[in-house]
Amino acid sequence: MTDRPFNVLFLCTGNSARSILAESILRHDGAGRFNSFSAGSMPKGAVNPMALKVLAASGYPTDGMRSKNWDEFAVAGAPVMDFVFTVCDNAAGEVCPIWPGQPMSAHWGIPDPAEVEGTDIEKETAFVTAFKQMKSRISLFTALPFASLDKLALKKKVDDIGGRIDA
Repeated sequence: MTDRPFNVLFLCTGNSARSILAESILRHDGAGRFNSFSAGSMPKGAVNPMALKVLAASGYPTDGMRSKNWDEFAVAGAPVMDFVFTVCDNAAGEVCPIWPGQPMSAHWGIPDPAEVEGTDIEKETAFVTAFKQMKSRISLFTALPFASLDKLALKKKVDDIGGRIDA
């Protein structure tokens, strides 16, 4: 597809948990091959502290993580995306901006760990579960043989990754 790193944008409504987890995981696990970004349609304005805690505990980067609006990536001069993945059901149903370059998109929905109520341990468990699910999907994504797949085959593969039911 390209001989430069692929640009990947993860979208969620609030851009405080799942999309942040995905951005950090791909930034680390896909370093050199992928540039990762995240944004939200209605960003919370702050990253959920539990997301940062789980990332740090797992050895993933938290520097520079911020909750931002997806409009930042739909303007002139923004990085041109190769892939756009929605990671929450709300964002999947929203009308997204027109992304320059017509990136490939797929829905990789994962339950929102920030909605879990209960003890701190129950909340952290929800974030760890979301982290593991996202890491599993990103591992499958980064392992795809991009050079040998045509656009239609690649689209099927990224859709299939989003349809996985992770334990």
